[in-house]
Amino acid sequence: MAETRYPHLLAPLDLGFVTLRNRVLMGSMHTGLEETRDWARMGRFYADRAAGGVGLIVTGGMAPNSEGGVYPGAAGLYTDADIAGHRIVTDAVHDAGGLIAMQVLHTGRYGYGPDCVAPSPVKSPISPFAPRELDEEGIEKQIADMVRSAQRAREAGYDGVEVMGSEGYLINQFLVRHTNRRTDRWGGSYENRMRFALEVMRRTRAAVGPDFIIIYRLSILDLVPEGSSFAEVVQLARGIEAAGATIINTGIGWHEARVPTIATSVPRAGFAWVTKKLMGHVSVPVITSNRINTPEVAERLLAEGCADMVSMARPFLADADFVAKAADGRAEEIAPCIACNQACLDHTFSGRMTSCLVNPRACHETELEYTATDTPRRIAVVGAGAGGLSAALVLAERGHAVTLFEKSGEIGGQLNLARRIPGKEEFHGLVDWYQTMLIRRNVDLRLRHAPGVEELSKFDEVIVATGVRPRDPQIPGQDAPHVASYADVLRGRVRPGPRVAVVGAGGIGFDVAEFLVHEGESPTESPALWQREWGVADPEEHRGGLAPEGPRPEAPARAVTLLQRKAEKLGKRLGKTTGWIHRAGLQMKQVEMIGGVTYEGVEEGGLRISFGEERRDPRLIEADTIVLCAGQEPERSLADALIAAGITPHVIGGADVASELDAKRAIDQGARLAARL
Repeated sequence: MAETRYPHLLAPLDLGFVTLRNRVLMGSMHTGLEETRDWARMGRFYADRAAGGVGLIVTGGMAPNSEGGVYPGAAGLYTDADIAGHRIVTDAVHDAGGLIAMQVLHTGRYGYGPDCVAPSPVKSPISPFAPRELDEEGIEKQIADMVRSAQRAREAGYDGVEVMGSEGYLINQFLVRHTNRRTDRWGGSYENRMRFALEVMRRTRAAVGPDFIIIYRLSILDLVPEGSSFAEVVQLARGIEAAGATIINTGIGWHEARVPTIATSVPRAGFAWVTKKLMGHVSVPVITSNRINTPEVAERLLAEGCADMVSMARPFLADADFVAKAADGRAEEIAPCIACNQACLDHTFSGRMTSCLVNPRACHETELEYTATDTPRRIAVVGAGAGGLSAALVLAERGHAVTLFEKSGEIGGQLNLARRIPGKEEFHGLVDWYQTMLIRRNVDLRLRHAPGVEELSKFDEVIVATGVRPRDPQIPGQDAPHVASYADVLRGRVRPGPRVAVVGAGGIGFDVAEFLVHEGESPTESPALWQREWGVADPEEHRGGLAPEGPRPEAPARAVTLLQRKAEKLGKRLGKTTGWIHRAGLQMKQVEMIGGVTYEGVEEGGLRISFGEERRDPRLIEADTIVLCAGQEPERSLADALIAAGITPHVIGGADVASELDAKRAIDQGARLAARL
């Protein structure tokens, strides 16, 4: 029985005036749907998750006033005219059988605009705008606006609100001395610094009445200098409970923290141990969050007493039916969140619509429909990499007869290289999920089979997803025995020596460097090792959860030099929200990074380089092994042969455009093609 697999996760939670059907919170995510003002589209997004069984949904952050927005014009609920739009969302969720709370988010100094405000005029390192210091009247206005926003949320049909008090936003800024330099009744002692949070909570409860969910998002581990001590966290939690909170949701890390908190390299449930420390200090339910992406992990945390509920956000981008599938005993069919950030947070922080690498329909539910076909066709998909797998599954879901050809002995294509990188272990689960779904959807998979034109001519449609081949960097001497391709290194066909030069510093080059400097257990698989590597400490011992000695990574397994032709900062084009993690990780492993390079030639002792058109400053990079990661080119030979034979194929993924290992684009392209065929 499914109930016995996840008895804690699927247990209802009685809040007194309402009962949640299970212990799963869909955590807040800003998706960009908010700014479209297309409330029906936003309603469909949340309604699909409600229909999928989640216990309680929290929206993306809604500003209580113009100065509190993420940026000028960002979504909020601060006029009566806004209520009607929000009502469309709440009605959609309720019609689907769900409950939804609105997050009240005041960004404070994180607001990306000149009108941002804060307890003190301390500029954020992640924003160019210095905040205006609030005076007494201004503080009262912010509190009143947040309370009125919660009242409007109730009028709009929400079942509750989440007061955002973590991640370094305004309430959090009042709590710590680093951002609160005040000497009046709102600053100085901790009792004064927590006054703002408690006033917001007390007044909100008084305004909305006793039968309305109020979640307080409490920063349990700031991960910034001068952050809260654990004693202060407990003091605040007790005060928040007394002020009327229904639930306390624990948040991890400020946005400016130099410790990763939700990237794929963070261990699963890597911060649940901190939430567990709060258990017993308050009597209201406590929620744990961050890097919980399977029902097994969630069930274990609840069974071990780490929390009363679990918050998962991005997993509901990957699969709207996460809870329903777990309850039905179909957990292996849950499309996994791999915490890559590529289509969610990277999009959000670039002002683009959020989606999901694994599930391109996320936030596009109203325009990307996988409708059943009236005219089933025989369709060949050649190449079982990310794009081919995506196309095959959507085509089969729609009712087409799909044959998937793959010349190698395994599915996954370049995903199989990605999952060999320390910190990218989640890709194992993605490949496993594809394998499961090919069987569930009756795709005819033919491994070790490279079809020719004659065989493919018998199909109604042909999709070519043959991927990429490495670009030839044309370096003199590159045929030497100590030169290897990135694929040979990652697949274990070449054992690199103690000194390695990596040619090419795109995403693959960074991944290869990560692979080379690690040996033995991956920190992502060992929470204690990971905490030491990033300098995370027990907040009972060190304020803010930062170890005073800082990061203490293991010694690098090899001496690595990372090189690129472009005369720019290495890693500049990596993911917006994860690039800094990759750069910092390699710097901690003493990887030397050199840009603006001309490759003069491979020599017995290494790789000779120079700089600029003048070829100045020639030098030898001493290396026992040289690894080529100099980009890719489309593998189009099959497509060209089909076209020459008068067959017009559909070309997707790397075979269409070779751009790093761009699984996001390949999966999206495959799904959209399959949806319209």
